[in-house]
Amino acid sequence: MDNVPIITVDGPSGAGKGTLSASLARTYGWHFLDSGAIYRVLAVAALHHGIELSDQAGLSPLASGLDVTFQSDAEKIRIVLEGEDVTDDIRNEVVGNAASKVAAIPLVREALLRRQRSFAESPGLVADGRDMGTVVFPNAMAKIYLTASPESRAERRYKELKAKGHDVKISRLLEDIKVRDARDAGRVTAPLRPAEDAYELDSTGLSIAQVFEKAKEFIDNKLFS
Repeated sequence: MDNVPIITVDGPSGAGKGTLSASLARTYGWHFLDSGAIYRVLAVAALHHGIELSDQAGLSPLASGLDVTFQSDAEKIRIVLEGEDVTDDIRNEVVGNAASKVAAIPLVREALLRRQRSFAESPGLVADGRDMGTVVFPNAMAKIYLTASPESRAERRYKELKAKGHDVKISRLLEDIKVRDARDAGRVTAPLRPAEDAYELDSTGLSIAQVFEKAKEFIDNKLFS
């Protein structure tokens, strides 16, 4: 892992980390890790197995045995759990909130830490999450902390869910985002915060293309300077 170049993209939910990270992975031809998806997959597995989200003894072995891969095609990153495509299954608010809860449990984070680090393989890795640059890959070559206002993130999520036919209220989404932000920032283990050497990029009011160009300029300076 020490000799593999790594880019980390951290930040709160809804800031656009997934879109940016997937685009960077395709551009550089590197491997991709969506650490948030791992927690979502674990949450889904827990729900399927009837394990309570507060059951540390039950969640830890489930976490250490997760068989998850990320497969990139021209359109999106597909998440495969034990041979089954669960990309769409894990992208709802219920699973998102459940994932945030299990991610706050120290024993669960410890069980998944080594698995996440194993994704660092040649020619390089783009890692998307909340503590990639601070805990999982503290020696990463380039670290980005992508953020946006809660209102902007709620609006993006609202449009995304409405396009999929979901009946949602933006006020509820905004409240959920604020609650999740407070929980992620206030947890004892690996609280949500930018790494000291991270490039803090605010995507509020920016297009996807503008965010990508700013991020790529920063990374290219690290890669080729």
